[in-house]
Amino acid sequence: MVGTLSSGEEAQLLQTIEMFEAIAQSQPQDVQSLEILKEAYCKLGRESEVIDTSKRIAHAYVIMGQISSAILEYEGILQRFPEDAETLAALGEIESKAGSLSPPDEPATLGVESAEAGEVKARPVKGHRKAVAADFDDGRQAMHAIFVEGRVVSEAEFDLCWVTPDGHLPSGQVIAPFVELLADKGYVPLEKSLRLISDKGRLGFLPLDKYDVDIELVRSFPKETLRRWCMIPFDRMSKSILVATTNPFNKQAALELEEHTKQRVLWYLSPPGDIAKVLRKIIR
Repeated sequence: MVGTLSSGEEAQLLQTIEMFEAIAQSQPQDVQSLEILKEAYCKLGRESEVIDTSKRIAHAYVIMGQISSAILEYEGILQRFPEDAETLAALGEIESKAGSLSPPDEPATLGVESAEAGEVKARPVKGHRKAVAADFDDGRQAMHAIFVEGRVVSEAEFDLCWVTPDGHLPSGQVIAPFVELLADKGYVPLEKSLRLISDKGRLGFLPLDKYDVDIELVRSFPKETLRRWCMIPFDRMSKSILVATTNPFNKQAALELEEHTKQRVLWYLSPPGDIAKVLRKIIR
């Protein structure tokens, strides 16, 4: 497999592995990052790491109570290595405990229904070719649950910092996201806000300033969409686009991206300043 890769592609995969191994080490239940790691190892032909990562994924599913997903992952390993003792033992342990386990919880939904599902009706916005939903979900409800219902900020403080873009962006301006405004007004430090969102959304944190962002990928997306929601697609993995954001619950943003690329969006958290800096550097 490695022989079919260019030196540039191999270097990019190695960087992906380094970055996402760090994420997975700090958040071992981040199945999304583990799946990206597994695919990167597979493309490099590193079979032992592929199997090891599959076991990590299965274990994460067990910890989260998603037993059916864990069993499927272990069974995938046994299809390739039927005598793998560790996997057989893990499956046996699951079977012995199955009766005492509660029904698996549904994983947190961080993506969005596809545009074809027709669940979001859009209307044109004056001055833009892009459509913005008439009754869109920009993640306000989920953020309200975290920050107001979680007693981190008051209702008034939340309302003061929550901005809903109206589609008319000042030229070249990146809209400051909610967590940045919270920090600017002294309500909640940025690090605390990102940690809360990461914990609630089971989302990996990406130090964007240390990642070799795919410039052509960024430029393939409408710049007004990226500036409106302060997000940046930084890499592509298989049929997914990896996107840095401060609001992974923003279904409207995901919808706009998926309508453009026809690929699934995978969210990662990054500081808003880093996102804005990269956007200003790449998009002029």
